[in-house]
Amino acid sequence: MSETPVRVRFAPSPTGKLHVGGARTAIYNWAFARANHGTFILRIDDTDPERSTEENTQIILRAMRWLGLDWDEGPEVGGDFGPYKQTERAQMYRDAAQRLWDEGKAYPCFCTPEQLAADREAAQARKDPFQGYQRRCRDLDPEEARARIAAGEPYVLRIKVPEDRGDVVVRDAVHGEVTFNARELDDFVIFRSDGTPTYNFATVVDDAAMQISHVIRGDDHLSNTPRQVIVYEALGAPVPTFAHISMILGADGKKLSKRHGATNVEEYRDAGYLSDAFVNYLALLGWSLDGETTIVPRDVLAREFSLDHVSKNPATFDPKKLDWIQAEYIRSMSDADFADKIMLPELVEAGLVGEGAEFDEAWVDALAAIVKPRTKMPADVVGVCAPVFATADTLEYDEKSVAKGLAKEGMGAVLDAAREALEALPAEDWTPTAIDAALEALPEQLDVKKRLVFQAVRVAVCGNLVSPPLGETMALVGRADCLPRLERARAMAL
Repeated sequence: MSETPVRVRFAPSPTGKLHVGGARTAIYNWAFARANHGTFILRIDDTDPERSTEENTQIILRAMRWLGLDWDEGPEVGGDFGPYKQTERAQMYRDAAQRLWDEGKAYPCFCTPEQLAADREAAQARKDPFQGYQRRCRDLDPEEARARIAAGEPYVLRIKVPEDRGDVVVRDAVHGEVTFNARELDDFVIFRSDGTPTYNFATVVDDAAMQISHVIRGDDHLSNTPRQVIVYEALGAPVPTFAHISMILGADGKKLSKRHGATNVEEYRDAGYLSDAFVNYLALLGWSLDGETTIVPRDVLAREFSLDHVSKNPATFDPKKLDWIQAEYIRSMSDADFADKIMLPELVEAGLVGEGAEFDEAWVDALAAIVKPRTKMPADVVGVCAPVFATADTLEYDEKSVAKGLAKEGMGAVLDAAREALEALPAEDWTPTAIDAALEALPEQLDVKKRLVFQAVRVAVCGNLVSPPLGETMALVGRADCLPRLERARAMAL
C-alpha cells in the first residue's frame, strides 16, 4: 500500500433514487476507506440540470444514512476540499479549462454538427481506421480563434491529445493491466458550447482537487478511463489507482433492472430489510472475505475489506440469499434488541400496541423469544403476535384450522378436559412448564392421540394451527383470557 493517504469518493448523480449497483459502489468505497484508515467523501455530481434535483439529493442522503455509510467529507458534513456539489464548483472547472487553454493543452473548436457528421462519413468512406474528430481546429491561429469568439460564433473547448502519446495503460486494481490504443483517442470535448463541463473533465478536476487516491466505481466507466487519464496528465495531476467493479446481473444473466424486482435502496428499506443485512449482502456481490464466510458484520467488513478480494466477474443478485442473510441477522439479535428494534415498533405500527405503552420487561422478552425464530421480515411479527394481543371476544379463527383441529368427533370432550385441567392451575402457577404438564396428561386420560389434543387446544387459544409453542403462548395470553377462549371454542367443537 502506498504511503499516500487513502481518499476515496462516492459521487452519485441526483437524477433518481440510489440503486443497488450504486449502493454497492458506495459500500466498497466506504469499506476501503475504513479498512485503510482513510477518508470517505460523498460528492454530488449534479451537473445534469434537467434531471438533477434537490429532492433526489435528499433521497440519496437518506439512503446513505439508512445504509450506515457515514461520510467524512461532503454534504451536511463539510470538509477542506468543498464545496461537494458540482453545481457549486463551476468556477473551478472554468479556471481549469482556461489554464489548459492558456498552456496550449486545449483549444476552441468551431466545427458545426453538420461538419462533424460530414467528416465522420468521409473517414468511413475512405476506411480510415481513425474516425473520431479530425482536428480541423487544432492548429487555428489564436488571433483568428479570438476574433470568431468575439463575433459570437459558438464553440466548444477540446483537449489536445499529444500526437506522440503512446498507448494508455491503466493498472486497474480489479482487472489488472488494461491497455487502450491512444490512436483511437480524438481531441475530445472538455467544455460544451453552453459553457458547461463534460463529465470526463469535471470528474477529473474534482478528483484531482480533492486528492482522490483510489477511484472505485462500476466497470461501465472503464471505457471513460483513458480520456480521464489524458485530462489528469494535462492538469499535471497524479493519476489515482482505478478499481472497476463488475455489474450486478439478474437471475436471467441480464443487467439488474426493474423487471427483476426492487432495484433501489428505499424499496428494500421499506420492505423491512435490516440495513446491516442488506449491506452484508451487497458487499458479497463481487467481494468475499475468504471464499466461504457469508455473514460479515459491518465492523469486520470495515476492517478486512480489500480490493484484491474483488472479483472481475459479474455478480448475480439472489433474493433468496438476501432473505437468508436477513433471517440470520434477526436470529443473532438478543431478545431485548429484537423487541426494541423490530417487534414493538411493528406492533405499534399495526395498532396492536399503543404508542408509549408499557409492559413488564420479562413478559416482553418472553414474547420476543418465541416470535424471533418465526420472523424473517419485520412484517411477520404481527401475524405471530396477533393471538397474544387478542381477547377471547376478538380472537379470529382460521376456518381451515377449525375444520382440522376442532370439527372432529370427540374434540368437545378434549376442550372440556383441557379447561378443567387448566382451571386447576392457580394464577401464580400459570407458567409454560405447568401448562404443558397439565395438558400432557390428557391424551392418555382421554385415549386420544397427543397430536389431536394439542391441535384442539392450539386452535381454541390461538385461532390457528401454526402458532408458536403452546405453553409459552398461553402463559403470555394469561389464565384470565385462555379459559374463556376454551369456552368460546367449545361451541365449534364436536
